[in-house]
Order: sequence, then structure tokens, then C-alpha cells
Amino acid sequence: MIKWLTRGLMAVIMLWFPLAGLQAAEVENVRLWAAPDHARLVFDLASPTQANIFTLDNPRRLVIDLDDSRMAPDLASIDLTGSAISRIRTGVRDGDGLRVVLELEREVDPRHFSLAPNDQYGHRLVVDLEYPGESAVQDPIDPIEAMIREQEIAANRARVVTSGSGATPEATSPPPALQKAQPHPRRDIIIAIDPGHGGEDPGAIGPSGTREKDVVMEISRRLQRLVDETDGFRAVMIRDGDYYIGLRQRTQIARDQKADFFVSIHADAFTSPRPNGSSVYALSQRGATSETAQWLAASENRADLIGGVDGNLSLRDKDEVLRGVLLDLTMTATLNDSLSIGGQVLDQLGRINRLHRSRVEQAGFMVLKSPDIPSLLIETGFISNPDEERRLRDSSHQQSLARAIFSGLQDHFRRNPPPASLLAWQRDNNRSPGGNEYRIQPGDTLSQIAARHNVSTDRLKQANELNGDVIRVGQVLRIPRT
Repeated sequence: MIKWLTRGLMAVIMLWFPLAGLQAAEVENVRLWAAPDHARLVFDLASPTQANIFTLDNPRRLVIDLDDSRMAPDLASIDLTGSAISRIRTGVRDGDGLRVVLELEREVDPRHFSLAPNDQYGHRLVVDLEYPGESAVQDPIDPIEAMIREQEIAANRARVVTSGSGATPEATSPPPALQKAQPHPRRDIIIAIDPGHGGEDPGAIGPSGTREKDVVMEISRRLQRLVDETDGFRAVMIRDGDYYIGLRQRTQIARDQKADFFVSIHADAFTSPRPNGSSVYALSQRGATSETAQWLAASENRADLIGGVDGNLSLRDKDEVLRGVLLDLTMTATLNDSLSIGGQVLDQLGRINRLHRSRVEQAGFMVLKSPDIPSLLIETGFISNPDEERRLRDSSHQQSLARAIFSGLQDHFRRNPPPASLLAWQRDNNRSPGGNEYRIQPGDTLSQIAARHNVSTDRLKQANELNGDVIRVGQVLRIPRT
């Protein structure tokens, strides 16, 4: 009897183990994040599984096949607003598989990857739907303004590179006498505002459940309003909703939008609730050096980054060492500007909040690694500190933080306005034309101004750090003594 019972028990055990091994992997939740240039669909899984993803036409569909899986949540509750998805259907495939069909309203370029569990989530399958030809920025820079800004960027790069290398750009422009003065562009100074984290990345979470991504978005939007309400400034939001953007893509968006400055807004956290206060970070010298090496390796002869005006300063005939030196000069000039602006912002933050560090810190944050845009990362406060968590949620404190950040930026750019900006035009028109200065009038050329003041054109250009022959009505030139 015991023998038969033992055999029966063993049979049950042997039957159970295969069934346990064949138990379907459950999709516990599905989350959707819609951005202007893509949508991200995240499947939260009880265990890892294999996925096969492909597109179908007439009508457009994206098919997601998951091996040995079943769907637990009701997908009808997912908000599809702002995404390319009009409907989600599910069904059984090959008996034990799961098929998810996304009905699409537009063309997409799909990609997918799996993520291992972390402190916040378990196994995940991430499906990104990229929208070909779309920009991540909802209100991109005007094409004419972009052209003006591109010319100014090129001139600045040429000045930095030429001053550091002794090289002289080839003169391909018409003679000075033929270069008529152009109206001053009076362009806006473009501030790229990057609310940290977003989407499935909530950032740090405070003791009361406050999510960093929500707090920094509120501060960033308040900063955006302050920037846009001020003559001579314009804000570009790197992300303008609850979705995630890759770290390198954030700086690339700023470059694509010709930003004069990039600021990433965050809230700090620590394992202890005691630390508090605001901090300002610029890129470290070590981070700048490693980033210079990466840019040099990835784009050895990029004239758009380290070349001169309209590519007149060519680096194709320079050896690798010189190319590295010239790119390093660009990175160093950017870093110096970052530290200068950071000091102004830190001073303003210190007037409304305790400072965690009394000087601008330097670190190798990925979002600070644009070679040609001054950049700062601002930790507005410690969300892990209960008192600061409460303040970071307070709308008046958020406004004060935004105002302090913008005041620091204004202080810097009013002292150092970009040449083609409205602020530069305002500064020049408020300066006296007497003494050794001359304000350019319609029809003036460099050669005429030089002859009128008995100086050579070259000396006039050198005194005003002009790399080309283009001048603008309203611009003030310093006249060197004869």
C-alpha cells in the first residue's frame, strides 16, 4: 500500500513540475508615454519573455508577439491621446502565446529592448515608436532666426579656434567695400530648459511620495514663462510633457535649436533625510577632456563643430593632435562660460534658499557635455529632506526658484550679450557715440569707416575682433587711435 502511495505521489510531483515550468509569463501592467517625436509602450512582466515585433500595412499596424504569455490588465483604460496609436487589441497566438496589435494612425519606426528589474520596477519590455521626420520640440526655432544664430555660432567658433591656433580663415568673402551694413537682427537669446527624468523614470521620490520628475517640470514651466515674457529671450523646452528623452538626445535637441544656454533642472536626494540646500553643477575638466576625445573620435573632421565661418577654416589638412587641440579650445571656452553663468545663478539661489555647496561644483553629468553650449545642472533642493520636499511642492517656492535661476542668466547675458542679440543692440544704442566709438549707419562699409577715421581696415577689424567683413546698422565699433 505504501509503495503504491509513493508511486502515486511521485507521479503527481512529476506532473506538477512540467506544468509549473510551462506556466505563462504574465503581463502585469502596460504603460504608455506620448512625446512629440515618439511614443513609448512599457510592458511590466512577472518574468522575462521573448518578443517578436513587426509592422503590417493596409491598414498600418504594429504587432507584438510575446512567447508563452498572457495579458492581465484591461488595455481599454490606457489613454492613447497624443500617440500614433488609435486602438490596442490582444489575442492568443499558437495556443500559449500573446499577440498585441497596435492600430496606427501614422508611419512609425519601431524598436524594442528588455530591461532587468531595478528598485522601482520588475522585468520590462520597452517598445519605442519613433515618428520619422518629427522634432522633439513642439515649437521649434524660426528658420530665419536659426540661420542668423548659425552664422553667429560659426563666427564664435572661428574666433575661438583662430585665437588658439594662430590659423587665419581664408578670405572668400567679397572685398570690404562691397559689404553693405545689414539691419541688426535683434535676435532672441535662446534658453534650452531641460526638466530632468520623465515618463517611466520618476527620478528621486520624497518621503511623502513626491516625484522628482513632477516637481522639476513645474519649476521648468515657471522658468519657461519668465523667459518668454522677457524681451530678448526665448525658451525651448527639451521635454514638455511626462515622457522620457535620452540624455545625449537632450543636448542634441539644444544644439538643433541653436540654444545659447542649456539648463537641466533636478532635485537632489540622499539616503539620509538631513542634507538640504541647492547646488549648481558645471562640467568637470575631466569630463570635458573625455568628451573632447569622444567627439574627436566620432567626428574627426566636423567643420560644423570646430570649423570656421561657412567652413572657411578647414581642418582636413591638420593632424589629429591639432584637431584635438582646436576642439579642446572650443570645449574650454564653453566650460568657462558655464562656470561664469553658474556663479551668477548660485548667487541668486543663495538669496532664497540654503546652498548645499557654496561654489559651482563640477561633475561629468551627461547632459552637460555639449562642446559648444554653456550648460548647467541645477539641484533645486533635496527631495529626500521632508522640509525641502514640502517647499519643492509649494507653488510660491517653485516660482522663487525659477525667478532666481532666470535672474542669474539675465545678469550674465546683460553683461555679455551675443553680438546679434536684441540685448547687444540695446546695449549699443545706450552707449555714447562720442570719443573713440562709432555707431554704424545705413550704407556704411568697413573700408569707408576706416578711411573716415584714418585707420586701416585690418586695424579696425582687429580692434573689434571681427573675423569677417559683415557689419550691422546700430553696431558700435571701437576706433583705434592713430
